[in-house]
Amino acid sequence: MEEISTIEQDVLAALRQATEQRHAELDSSTPLAAGEVDLRAYHDHLQLLEQWLAPIQAWMGRFDDGPTLPAYLDAIRADLAHPAFAGMPPARSGTVVEWPARRAAAWRWGVCYVIEGSQLGGSVLYKRLAERLAPHPLDYLRGAGSPGTRWQQFLSALREHVVDARDIAEACEGARQAFDSLIALNRARFDQSEPRGAV
Repeated sequence: MEEISTIEQDVLAALRQATEQRHAELDSSTPLAAGEVDLRAYHDHLQLLEQWLAPIQAWMGRFDDGPTLPAYLDAIRADLAHPAFAGMPPARSGTVVEWPARRAAAWRWGVCYVIEGSQLGGSVLYKRLAERLAPHPLDYLRGAGSPGTRWQQFLSALREHVVDARDIAEACEGARQAFDSLIALNRARFDQSEPRGAV
């Protein structure tokens, strides 16, 4: 049991280390990173995530093994349809991200690590912005149920399926790719330079 415990710890530690700098960049540059956030910023944030998640969800649907994604894209689109955004012009399109036709399940677990981790950040943003951006309910940020519980369930499944050095390396590659694709979209939307390693 001690050996399994050590492997489990290494999965999460390796993913965090592999994505630390990318995570920091996004935390400081997405539309909701500004000090004075308004409804337009939330609208831009949702559109950025929609553009990122739509191809990922379509790509994930090609596989019958590995992780599955909850209906996060549906929640994003429901928030975008809220009357509070009536008359708001669409954000500019960014880079189109192409996902590989085949990838190991461990690689996809790494991608989902980034997506599931963003849900924890969303719950923090909800507490900070709910009053400021009312009457929009911010349902996507609020999420369904406890984000902490969902995160722990995801980690348990991750640790069950990503269990050796090769799988951990694959998961880290997938997580870096997920971050790089979102960074590329974010930079392209707001006329920033292309990131290194972007697809």
